[in-house]
Amino acid sequence: MFEIGFSEIMMVALVSLLVIGPERLPKVARIAGYWIGKTRRLIADAKAEISAELHAEELRQAFEHQDDLKQLQDLIDETRSAGHALQSSLEEHLTQDRITLDKDPHEEK
Repeated sequence: MFEIGFSEIMMVALVSLLVIGPERLPKVARIAGYWIGKTRRLIADAKAEISAELHAEELRQAFEHQDDLKQLQDLIDETRSAGHALQSSLEEHLTQDRITLDKDPHEEK
């Protein structure tokens, strides 16, 4: 993240030792460590929250896509049943017309 090397750490430690002094340096280092840890936890929590939000958004989009597919499947089923009803109706009419044609027209009189 920060990409600090060993030489940079030694330079910061030497300057801190000179500026802060050897008596207060452990306490300052402890406080700095506390705040660095707290900042890392805050960043990790923010990343986790963003990741959760992205995952929730993906799930919401998947559910919307699934609803669209369900509506499309309902439309296909409805069209299929209408086709079957039309086919049954046509077969019924053809059967009735065939029966009518099979009868001798002179027998009706």
